[in-house]
Amino acid sequence: MTAIMQDNRSISRVGVYVDTANMYRNGGYRMRYDVLREFACRDGAELVRLNAYVSFDADRARTDAVYDKNTHRFYALLRDFGYKVIIKEVRWYEDENGKPYAKADADLDLAVDMLLQSENLDRVLLVTGDGDFARVVAAVQNKGCRVEVVALDNASFVLRREVDLFMSGYLIPDLVPTVVNGGPMPDATEWGEVGSIVRGTCYFHKLNYGFMRFLRVNGPRLWLTDTQNPDSPYDTAYFHDSNLPDNIDPLQLPSYSHVFQFELAESRHPTGKFEAKNIQLLSWMPA
Repeated sequence: MTAIMQDNRSISRVGVYVDTANMYRNGGYRMRYDVLREFACRDGAELVRLNAYVSFDADRARTDAVYDKNTHRFYALLRDFGYKVIIKEVRWYEDENGKPYAKADADLDLAVDMLLQSENLDRVLLVTGDGDFARVVAAVQNKGCRVEVVALDNASFVLRREVDLFMSGYLIPDLVPTVVNGGPMPDATEWGEVGSIVRGTCYFHKLNYGFMRFLRVNGPRLWLTDTQNPDSPYDTAYFHDSNLPDNIDPLQLPSYSHVFQFELAESRHPTGKFEAKNIQLLSWMPA
């Protein structure tokens, strides 16, 4: 599929496929689906498909009014943001010992839809960390489609290795609301401003100091990591090793596998405008 040309710039056609159960289990229970949509269209892409795959336990809903209400409220919210909600009903079975267990696997539905619909797309954004999708990712790429993945905790190394771009959802501004001391930030300063809490990775470390890189805006050119370039969507923050958490050995740095959360302060270092304070390890993904 060839991207459409409009106003002398390329407009790609994108499809988004969200494995909601996987994201919920791995840190995304407060994920903002409107921000996810904006990220998918960050380069002016035309949104062609926006699918969210969910499960519904009808047996539980008949006896649990809170579950029934919250589940349908979640579906309504997704539809308000323009998602097509594909519901897979939970079915109950018994194992060889007579113990009941539930199954509501929407993976096959997602894989088939992504494979078939990719014929009309230039780019696919798959939102999951499930390594079982690695084979279908390769199949979609063989059709000439670019595949990107956004995931949170426990993202499969096999899946990350297969895709054209992997982005930890924690690094996307405001996708997952910031939590400090077990609760959301009150009256939070805008992401990327002095006093705000952002998330990033350490891309440089030497002696007893280093620099964190964080995504400033959900803009295009994610490959443009040189923050000296005015078109780069990234910014950097200096830090001293004394501000690292106790569970981080500075010899592990730099590292793109460690995602840190930190507060932006005015920098005392001559090469940058920010300094990272109150650094915490938020997520770690083995390479």
